[in-house]
Formats: sequence, structure tokens, C-alpha cells
Amino acid sequence: MKQKFNSFSNHTKGLILISIAALMWSTGGLFIKVIKLDAFQISFFRSVIAALTIYLIIRLKKQKVKFQFDLISNLCAISYSGILILFVMATKLITAANAIFLQFTAPIYLLFLEPIFLKTKFKISNLITIAFCFLGMMLFFFGKLEIGDITGNLLAICSGICFALFSLFLKWKKQISNNGNDIGSVILGNFLVGLIVLPFIFENLYFDSIQYIALLYLGIFQIGVSYMIFNAGLKYVTATESMIIAMLEAVFNPIWVFIGIGEKPSDYAILGGIIIFITILLHNLSSVRKNKFNIVD
Repeated sequence: MKQKFNSFSNHTKGLILISIAALMWSTGGLFIKVIKLDAFQISFFRSVIAALTIYLIIRLKKQKVKFQFDLISNLCAISYSGILILFVMATKLITAANAIFLQFTAPIYLLFLEPIFLKTKFKISNLITIAFCFLGMMLFFFGKLEIGDITGNLLAICSGICFALFSLFLKWKKQISNNGNDIGSVILGNFLVGLIVLPFIFENLYFDSIQYIALLYLGIFQIGVSYMIFNAGLKYVTATESMIIAMLEAVFNPIWVFIGIGEKPSDYAILGGIIIFITILLHNLSSVRKNKFNIVD
């Protein structure tokens, strides 16, 4: 298997690795649904275990972990912790499809934020993309919604905003210091999740062993190992390509949940998710083509 993998081109290796990482991420929704713990308990154990996993993998590879505490690095860690906490809270309140598709609206916020903070050019095509994505987001709030549904949808949107901010701060950090290494920020972000939610679960740290096994899977594999696989694949593909492949998570997350517990999103949510998915996919594919033409030029 390893020999076969090594025979592939570097670009193909990158595509395979990021696809594997996205599929591992996609299992999170099902486990969050079936674990009989609240969002804070899941967030605490998943993130602390993930932080330790990533740190140990780096040390076993005999590499050093560089922790930086400048403003941008701190903002990276804070926004990353926001992604994790808000997504778990949203998934506990609404369907996995709603949570993951609304989180994957992150690219549309970047279209606004990048021209402001990174001085990139704002394009008309970006405005069209944003308009269609917001149309898709509005459909999630159609039909019969209870307070829990509205709260969950808003939390998922906030998780997407944190996702966009995390990407923005990483790009900003790379622009300033020419250092794209985000391992330290990711580890700190996971530990920060633990610190934030610890006061809410301090008296509820003990439960049955089956729950611990599920939490170990989430921390070690769904976040920890998958992130290292994604990081390895990122060396061989462009950032845009990685974002396109990562959208496999949004496709498979609700599928695993439907297979596992039979949860089905509303027709409006399905339509909204399809609009968002196709719009972002077309925008990213267009970006890839333009980058290739620029390289040729």
C-alpha cells in the first residue's frame, strides 16, 4: 500500500491525503449526535485530547513546536477555538446538515474580509457568489422553526465566521512573517477550548467508559490525526484546491448522520445547502482556472 502511494505524483498524494482528512472530519457530526453528553463536555475532552495528540505526533517526528504569542497568533488560536465550540453547540441543537453547511459559508466572509485586511482586489464575481450564498443561508430559516433551531443556525453561522477569521489571520500571519506554520496556533486553540469550557463541566468530568471511547476517537482521529494528514497534503496542492476537497466534509457529514440515526434535514435546508455548495464549488473552480492561466502567462 505504501509503495503504491509513493508511486503517485506529489499533487495526487496531496489530493488523496486531504480527501482522507475531510472524510475523517465528516464523522464528527454523527459522534456529536450519539454521545450522550452536552456540548461543553464534548468540546472539552475532544479538544484537549486533540491538542495532546498533535503535540505528541510532532514530537515523535522529532520536530519542534513553535508557540508564538503575538497578536495575530493569539487571534488565530481564539478564532480556531471558536470554530470548535460553536460547531459542537450548533450540532447539538440542529441537524448535522444545517450545522455543517452553515459553517461552510466561511469563504463568503473571506471575500469581504480579505480586501479590507489583506488589501486584495474585490471582484464583481465575488459579489455574485456572496449573493447566492446568502440566498442559500436564508432558506435554512424557512419553514417551522423553534427557538432551538434559530439559535443553532445562528451558532453555526458564527462558527463559519470564526472559520473565515482563522483563515484570514493565518494568511495575514504568513504575509507579515513569511511563516505559514500554524501547528502552534492549532494546539493552543484546542487547549483554549478546554480552558473556556472547564468551568461549565468541572462537576461533570466522569461518565461511562463508552462515552470516553467515543471522545478518544473524536480527539485522536477526527481532529488530531486528521489535521496532521491535512497538513501533510497541503504541501502538494494549492489553498484553493484544498478548500474544494475539504468540502467533502460538508457532503458526507449529514450522510453519516442519516445512516447512523436517520436524521433528515428539512427540504429548505437541503435546497439551501445545495445552493451554497454549488456556488462555492464553482467559485473555487473558477479561481483554480484563473491561477493556471496566470502561471502560463
